Amino acid sequence: MPRFTARLSVCLVAAVLSGGAALDAQTAPTHGVRPRRLAIRNAMVIEGNGTPAEGPKDIIIEGNRILDVIALDPVAVKMGEVRRAPADVEIDASGKYVLPGLINLHGHVQDERGGIAQPLDYQFKLWLGLGITSVRDVSSETQKTLQLRARSSAGEVAAPRLYVYARYAFMPVPKSEAEARQRVRDLKTQGVDGLKLFGMDKDVYVPVLDEARKLGLRTAHHMAVDETNAWDAAKGGLTSIEHWYGVPDAAIVSGVQQFPSNFNYADEGMRFRYAGRLWREAEPARLHEVLKAMVQGGVAWNPTLDIYEASRDLQRAETQPWYGEYLHPTLAKYFLPDPSNHGSYFAGWSSTDEAFWKENYQIWFRAVRDFERLGGVVGAGEDAGFIYQIYGFGLIRELELHQEAGFPTLKVLQHATVNNAKILGEEQRLGRVRAGFLADVIVVNGNPLEDLKAFYPPRADAAAGPGGGVQWTIKDGIPYDAQRMLREVRDIVKTAKKP
Repeated sequence: MPRFTARLSVCLVAAVLSGGAALDAQTAPTHGVRPRRLAIRNAMVIEGNGTPAEGPKDIIIEGNRILDVIALDPVAVKMGEVRRAPADVEIDASGKYVLPGLINLHGHVQDERGGIAQPLDYQFKLWLGLGITSVRDVSSETQKTLQLRARSSAGEVAAPRLYVYARYAFMPVPKSEAEARQRVRDLKTQGVDGLKLFGMDKDVYVPVLDEARKLGLRTAHHMAVDETNAWDAAKGGLTSIEHWYGVPDAAIVSGVQQFPSNFNYADEGMRFRYAGRLWREAEPARLHEVLKAMVQGGVAWNPTLDIYEASRDLQRAETQPWYGEYLHPTLAKYFLPDPSNHGSYFAGWSSTDEAFWKENYQIWFRAVRDFERLGGVVGAGEDAGFIYQIYGFGLIRELELHQEAGFPTLKVLQHATVNNAKILGEEQRLGRVRAGFLADVIVVNGNPLEDLKAFYPPRADAAAGPGGGVQWTIKDGIPYDAQRMLREVRDIVKTAKKP
């Protein structure tokens, strides 16, 4: 913690313990305006590091930093006898849970889908409205997103903080080690935070990872059926594997999946159909060794369980309860089966395909659990904008699927906070409700440890279940009324649907 922050923290605690008179906050937070000092009162706090919730506590934020987290005497709180640390504005979090802002490790900044314009405001307000304060953007229009990153950092646009991972393999694709290293240097010069890798050949893979590491760039790899797999990632020092291709492939004894003779990888319907049969071909003992190698090589795993869920239950994907109010018509059109749109591969999808994918998920779940038990770092990202997933909602569904995979809910939340911060290289300032850290916190109307659906917006039909929603999303010390943002999203969608 910086020395000046530590001194202020000690002074605040001393003021509380000495019984000095408290200064009542004069106003409630103003949406989108960072106050000088903000207090979140009487909160149950989930710190983000996997430890149990604890409270009541006051969280004092000064500017864009958490100044102090003060434990309160519950009896004194009940009796109204607590001496409070001073603040200019305050949020009463009585009966609510406060935790670090969620980090979306796999997002795409998208202002169009299928060539049709889609407002960025729609996407950003969904992310903030659902408690997401940071997004690792993995492959978008780099220059435009770098400008958005700067505007978000300056507080000029209501958006999560953005980490820009540029697509490495844009045309012309480097064909030699010298060209590969130069591409990495060129991207570094543009100011990106990391690289997004797709299919890679062995002769350039290690040089790319080596050059990125030398330049301080992190790497996220969406593997495919290629020469490189998880063995190569472990040897080369990749930061994170996205999705799961490359992991089961590396555990197939024959070295290649059993494809039919007419298999065409460029045919997405065929590719995703046989992807659903991949995990069953991985040899368990060899898979265990692959996972161990990933852990030893420092490779994190961001499984994005949500983005393939339509493959195991298409009807569920097509009828999500949020679609009526939150699905923009541009996105809805993109989701329809259409070979020209990536991920829209469901023409002719069958119950047989779903059965294979259901089995696929069970083996995948076990592999992710085993990876963490071996010491691996599991992250959480949504990859929304594709395959029936709406921005923000996709990340909450990802958390539910981590729970279904067998992770305790505290661990699930750790995946989306501390673990994601570690994968970003930001674990010293993001992902925890802790003095000295950046003021990225959310106030939730409910207990997400009891029910992750607490993150979802309130539903008109109370019988449909809980979902108190996020009340406040505080990003970089700026409080955003999350429910207001979601109302604005509903208005955007309603207007877009008008003929």
